[in-house]
Amino acid sequence: MFKKDLNKKTSITRQGIILMAPYFVLFFTFTVLPVLVSIVFSFTSFNMLQLPQFEGWGNYTRLFWEDELFIIAIRNTIIFAVITGPISYLACFLFAWVINELPRVPRAFMTLIFYAPSISGNVYFIWQVIFSGDRYGYANALLTSLGLITGNPINFLLDENYILPILIVVQLWLSLGTGFLAFIAGLQTVDKTLYEAGAIDGISNRWQELWHITLPSMKPQLMFGAVMQVTASFAMAELSIQLAGFPSVQYAGHTIGTHLIDFGWVRFEMGYASAIAVILFITMVGINKLVQAGLRKIG
Repeated sequence: MFKKDLNKKTSITRQGIILMAPYFVLFFTFTVLPVLVSIVFSFTSFNMLQLPQFEGWGNYTRLFWEDELFIIAIRNTIIFAVITGPISYLACFLFAWVINELPRVPRAFMTLIFYAPSISGNVYFIWQVIFSGDRYGYANALLTSLGLITGNPINFLLDENYILPILIVVQLWLSLGTGFLAFIAGLQTVDKTLYEAGAIDGISNRWQELWHITLPSMKPQLMFGAVMQVTASFAMAELSIQLAGFPSVQYAGHTIGTHLIDFGWVRFEMGYASAIAVILFITMVGINKLVQAGLRKIG
């Protein structure tokens, strides 16, 4: 009997391994292996034309002690992430929570409306028109009609004082993406009988339901959403390139992501770019661990 049960469990385990093998192969090939290769290259000088030359900690020393643009990139990235990360995360959950209360058809429609900007093709064109540097730009037209601008229009995307705030606004508009859908899905899977049990135990309002039942029941989705928001905030590059140019005026929109693209795809200093990528990777992993540790305390 014991041998029969053991054979059955072994068969189930073997089938699971076979089914998951393609995923693990792809994950290792396109995720784990590139990370490991980047770590190795970060200790070398490599321009893609010659064989890598070992440099030890030279790239990291240069990065933190000689590269002034990297310090600017760190500052911009931290400001951007500290503002957009928490706000977009809370916005994703609150919008999902409200939309989840709607009937099925309106819920599906509103989910599509809120999710659409994150999957649209050239959404940056809309914001380029809004912040256009002439009077035909919607922002300038509005400010002129309100009497806030009496002289020349503001060239928002070429003024270092406006670039980072604009990038933050646009990122918040784009933030209702995959994490938002995960929250919608998580809210749908909460066991409704838990609310009935909570009412019997003394829960008397929606906020208590949210804290004691809803949030603890969807911890996997909350953690997934946190990972997505942290990644989006710290790896921001395309948004800056599309709206502020590459490089941006006075590097006002320069981030770690654009710094990485500069050295990796423009200058082809792959060893130095790998060092930037490693620092970015360690930062995102560290922040994700802190956020997940906080989320585990819920409930």
